[in-house]
Amino acid sequence: MDLATADLTILGRITSASNATLLCELGDHSARDAGERAVYKPVRGEAPLWDFPDGTLAGRERASYLISEALGWSLIPETVLRDGPLGPGMVQRWIDEPDLGDDDAVDPVDIFAEDAVPEGYLPVFSGYVEYSDAEDGVREVALAHADDPRLRRLAVLDVILNNADRKGGHILTGPDGRLFGVDHGICLHAQPKLRTVLWGWAGRPVSDEMLTDIAAFADTPPDLTGLITTTEREALVDRARLLVELGTMPLPASQRPIPWPPF
Repeated sequence: MDLATADLTILGRITSASNATLLCELGDHSARDAGERAVYKPVRGEAPLWDFPDGTLAGRERASYLISEALGWSLIPETVLRDGPLGPGMVQRWIDEPDLGDDDAVDPVDIFAEDAVPEGYLPVFSGYVEYSDAEDGVREVALAHADDPRLRRLAVLDVILNNADRKGGHILTGPDGRLFGVDHGICLHAQPKLRTVLWGWAGRPVSDEMLTDIAAFADTPPDLTGLITTTEREALVDRARLLVELGTMPLPASQRPIPWPPF
């Protein structure tokens, strides 16, 4: 179903989101293909931020999708700008997560007991959590993410996007095992803003395959007119070229390298 033209029927609000985020059904309820869903974020529901201009988050979501597609990585669900029941905004295809609600499922990013991080996971940081059944009332835990090539590609994309909010909850696994990143409203600032939970590959080489894709992207970036500013577009290309030149993932370079909360 065409995301840009299908009818949108609001089913409810996703209350965990900081901006107005509405779950919608696409198409006519009576139509045979009804039942497809999407996320709708109206511009009028965007919370003001001190470092991002008002009313620009929806455009940044669309720009991030176009960048992912231009790289050939398809890590962001289809995202369009269009009118909706509450005015213009961003509409993105809904990703069903088959393991959602399964307490035994291990997510790509998760919190573990500090001494029980699973094999194949990379610790990012540790801390203490209050537990009533712990001997001293707290337990040491670690946030870690999977050492997974799909996730690693997403971490590289976040560097290019200058993603200021890559939380664990913004990483979804679809029914076919594909991995997606969502919530890219505070990306693409001209100043360094990278905040992510995917620091496990910091300082490690970027694969030659990805560097080839990034170099081609930097030479012919997509048209992002009306979505981000000229300065932001230039900074995007500069980040891509610097990543190719250095060939390695960056190290945390600020006092706030982790989004908070991390999920």
